[in-house]
Amino acid sequence: MPETLYIVIAVVVVLAAIIGLYAGSKKRKSDRFRLDESTTPVITDEEARAQDEADAAVGTLDPDVIEDDVSVDEAPSVPTLERPESVPSRLQRLRARLARSGSMGKALLSILSRGDLSEDDWDEIEETLLAADVGLEASDELMENLRTETKVRGTTDPEVVREILREQLLALVNPDMDRTLDTVPGVGDDGAHHPATVLVVGVNGTGKTTTIGKLARVLVAEDKTVVLGAADTFRAAAADQLATWGERVGVDVVRSDVEGADPASVAFEAVAEGRRQEVDVVVVDTAGRLQNKAGLMDELGKIKRVMEKQAPVREVLLVIDATTGQNAMSQAKVFSEVVGITGIVLTKLDGTAKGGIVINVQRTLGVPVKFVGLGEGADDLAPFDPEGFVEALLS
Repeated sequence: MPETLYIVIAVVVVLAAIIGLYAGSKKRKSDRFRLDESTTPVITDEEARAQDEADAAVGTLDPDVIEDDVSVDEAPSVPTLERPESVPSRLQRLRARLARSGSMGKALLSILSRGDLSEDDWDEIEETLLAADVGLEASDELMENLRTETKVRGTTDPEVVREILREQLLALVNPDMDRTLDTVPGVGDDGAHHPATVLVVGVNGTGKTTTIGKLARVLVAEDKTVVLGAADTFRAAAADQLATWGERVGVDVVRSDVEGADPASVAFEAVAEGRRQEVDVVVVDTAGRLQNKAGLMDELGKIKRVMEKQAPVREVLLVIDATTGQNAMSQAKVFSEVVGITGIVLTKLDGTAKGGIVINVQRTLGVPVKFVGLGEGADDLAPFDPEGFVEALLS
């Protein structure tokens, strides 16, 4: 009997302990989730909306896919390459921009439409042509042809006058010149790949580096593979600028990490890299130089000779600031003598008061204008279209 009593007492004690633990646990849980209204923060509607917006901006992240040593802010991103504007599209856009500022053509049309022109009128025509940098020789030729044609046709009809002027200007611009850029790679005597190599030259301030970056975009838009050479080693900013242009369209840039390094060595390595990658085109930038500095001009000749040890230099493009007018002519002559210019790139041709330089520089050098720039946008460079240029002047 006593043993039975002990067992009953033990069971009662255990049950009492269990009931006590359960009650304590329930009380603690109740205390844990109970909010003291006196200390509860009040959240305004504005704060709630701000929190909602912050939560939406962060989104939801799966912690299992985030590595411990990489934060969200520092995660590397894959660069998105730009797709440059197509050549036909930019031609149309640049032609429209040129037409909006066709001051030379408008002035000539206005004078020629007066009818029976006096000598004062012809003097005004000559002044207009010279102010537009057409050049004295070309201006004389144009005026003589205009006099003859207007007398032969004997009309003051604006449309007829416009057609006469269009024909004469187009003849001076010379649409028969080959304006294509040689971008077809070849094969050397040793059977090795030879990229089409382009050397770009000019004086300080004409925008050579920017022009090369824009030219790379033109080539990429035509599905050409390209390597750029930063042989302007006197300005670290020039190499950095070229690298930025290249990164935007996925084009490699060969440069030196040493400021003032031998530019010919950089040009040599750029062509060598183009051969290794078997790209279509290699374009090499050079430092701006004054045409009256013999040492710098000799160095330019050296750069070209060194490049040709890797592959023939197919094109030498001279970049000219169209706003410099007649000063560009002396530049062009000297550069042509040193490195043999094959084409002209006219930058800043967004005011056609200087549009006559197209005629003048071609007559002076006997080489065509191949590209024109009409703005600061990345795709504001296009192949030169003689017919479109003349039509824009007279529109």
